[in-house]
Amino acid sequence: MTQRPVYLPEDFLVQMRQAMPEHLSFDAFIAACQRPLRRSIRVNTLKISVSDFLTLVAPYGWQLTPVPWCEEGFWIERDDEEALPLGITAEHLSGLFYIQEASSMLPVAALFADGESPTRVMDVAAAPGSKTTQIAARMGNQGALLANEFSASRVKVLHANISRCGISNVALTHFDGRVFGAALPEAFDAILLDAPCSGEGVVRKDPDALKNWSVESNQAIAATQRELITSAFHALRPGGTLVYSTCTLNRDENEAVCLWLKAQYPNEVEFLPLDGLFAGAKEATTPEGFLHVFPQIFDCEGFFVARLRKIASVEPLPAPTFKPGTFPFMPVRNKEAALITAAANRSGLNWGDHLRLWQRDKEIWLFPVEMEPLIGKVRFSRIGIRLAEVHNKGYRWQHEAVVALAGDSNCFELSWQEAEEWYRGRDVYPEVMPTGDDAIVTFQGIPIGLAKKVGSRLKNSYPRELVRDGRLFTGNAEKG
Repeated sequence: MTQRPVYLPEDFLVQMRQAMPEHLSFDAFIAACQRPLRRSIRVNTLKISVSDFLTLVAPYGWQLTPVPWCEEGFWIERDDEEALPLGITAEHLSGLFYIQEASSMLPVAALFADGESPTRVMDVAAAPGSKTTQIAARMGNQGALLANEFSASRVKVLHANISRCGISNVALTHFDGRVFGAALPEAFDAILLDAPCSGEGVVRKDPDALKNWSVESNQAIAATQRELITSAFHALRPGGTLVYSTCTLNRDENEAVCLWLKAQYPNEVEFLPLDGLFAGAKEATTPEGFLHVFPQIFDCEGFFVARLRKIASVEPLPAPTFKPGTFPFMPVRNKEAALITAAANRSGLNWGDHLRLWQRDKEIWLFPVEMEPLIGKVRFSRIGIRLAEVHNKGYRWQHEAVVALAGDSNCFELSWQEAEEWYRGRDVYPEVMPTGDDAIVTFQGIPIGLAKKVGSRLKNSYPRELVRDGRLFTGNAEKG
């Protein structure tokens, strides 16, 4: 793998010499910045166990090396990457894994360290969804996760990744992250603030990442980060955990932001050391107990992670000035809810008490119960998953609900060729048809959609925006 020369400004290198601990080599840092980045993936345990995934992909000849801080994470080497990119393999399309940089898995590992099991979590800057989907998997789709994204164009990508991974406990918002401390005070057990930053750590992926770099720009970014971490801290309940992370390397945007928060709230902020997070963590641990990952330490992107605890309440912020607007949903009444649930069960869809039915016009949704106390306090882009649309013959089950809620009943397994046709948006003509009027079609045992039986074909309902062209999957049918 070749890479064009990486641009490293002289003032940046001066800063890095000063920031680098004595036990690390500056020459090794420069060499690491010049090397292409290793690819890595994270197994989505909401859909498959790590051991079953490894068994499934064993015939492909992928070289998978475990990531030390994430049991589901692996560096991956493949011979056929150019011919068949990871993003169009069958296992990626069905949500069995997420393509995620290894050091990007660190913040969520820190959020759940020491056996933490938060019930209501917020991801303040969530798109494209790598950490959101990792958090949801660690939560086992239970509780509730608020995923916020300030960039409107990135909210759609965030939702697509959440849907592909079969996640049902997420609510999406589209706000400047600085609003949450005032709007949702002490509402969350745990918060991840993966803050917008200067991106110094990503030069191995983007050689031009530092083209517009300057000390002044970094300091301006740090001012915004201080406002974001203050807001997040106010939104955290006493006893809760806040993880602050960036993919940059300078101290102004990293250690200094956390130390500033501690100076503002000296009796309410506690730093939780991360030196025991995984074997070898001490190599990247700062005197404060943060992880400052220079790219040469673990041969990954540069990253910073701090873990804080809120010991006590703080003086609340002024009430927000915005109005959340009218909430257009109503809870479904018990009798009707029983009918909807029974119909869904007959089609193979199941859910637990942590999800509740709500309705807007002819749309039926499932909301995570733990998110309900926040309704009316902020405007949501969407909550939970859209289950169905009501029509005169019953219910039209939605693709995202099928992917998230399908169990083992009413399933029909497709062959390699049939699954490729399905992902291309085409109807399927199996030799033997399912017995019912509709069926959850699966591939490799994983639900990939709902098909209606029409004569000798299965009518395709795969969403048009997801349809793929060209070559798909990991090779030929003999591998199936």
